[in-house]
Amino acid sequence: MTATAAGAVDNDVPRRLYADPGLPDRVFRAVLRSGGGLVLTVMLLVGGFLLYRAWLALDRAGWSFLTTADWAPDSGNFGIAAVLVGTVLIASVAVCVAVPLATGAALYISEYASPRLRRTLISVVDLMAAVPSVVYGLWGVFLLQDRVLPTARWIATYFGWIPVFDVEGADPNDPLAPPSLYTSSTFIAGLVVGMMIAPIICSIMREVFSQAPAGEREGAYALGATRWGMIRSVVLPFGRGGMIGGTMLGLGRALGETIAVYMIISVTFDIQWHVLQSGTSSVSSLIALRYGEASEFGMSALMAAGFALFVMTLIVNFAASSIVARSRSGAASDA
Repeated sequence: MTATAAGAVDNDVPRRLYADPGLPDRVFRAVLRSGGGLVLTVMLLVGGFLLYRAWLALDRAGWSFLTTADWAPDSGNFGIAAVLVGTVLIASVAVCVAVPLATGAALYISEYASPRLRRTLISVVDLMAAVPSVVYGLWGVFLLQDRVLPTARWIATYFGWIPVFDVEGADPNDPLAPPSLYTSSTFIAGLVVGMMIAPIICSIMREVFSQAPAGEREGAYALGATRWGMIRSVVLPFGRGGMIGGTMLGLGRALGETIAVYMIISVTFDIQWHVLQSGTSSVSSLIALRYGEASEFGMSALMAAGFALFVMTLIVNFAASSIVARSRSGAASDA
């Protein structure tokens, strides 16, 4: 009986199954792992290079590098407080502009447009994402800025009681107030950057919306839902993770935009919270502005600013990847 019991126990142990994937699958897996490892290696090398070149400035400035607004490295008084605030404000305005545009465009392309029109619109959106930054900058300087000044004045007049929309020195009751108070502002730079990142966000949202389970779509229609009701109850909940992830990826792109912002803003090294007022700054525009004339220590300070931007962008992108991976949008669907 003991032998029988032992045999029964042995039979209850599941056998390990092993399937030989074959040489082509092993080669393909090795290529994918090598590519992923190469990307991580390059990223670590970039971060290590920036940290190495920035160490001289970081060692001298210490934690005051994050709290000082002035930028005079050769005199020992420098920091990224002002440019960091400007970078975040410009990126915030860009996201507030781009997300509604991208969401509406993505829903129309995936849910309302005819197949022929859908292909055309997808091509147009992809082409907009490929337009160089300098073209958007020229468009913002020579076309958008003059046409958006009345809007900026109107916002400052009726919403100036909100501190972020206040414009120092502007008289809402004076129709002849100089428009220079509203030019080269965070608001205009954010509009241009928002138009740049909208195609990227739209492409991600469109792909996520198109993957909403067909069974749930048909179930909503069977229960009497309209098309908008189906979108609200099926497509948007399914794509919530992709929407958040796409928005954060667009935010990461907006944080690092250089040439378009540099062409529009009037650089100032004061912490400027008023988005409609002339004068702002960003980390990328600071590097573009001071790179050619920087001394050896000034170059180290610029590398420190670049390293801070690198870390901030990396955090945003990793957060976006994590959100997408944990959502229904990032999971496989049985439909």
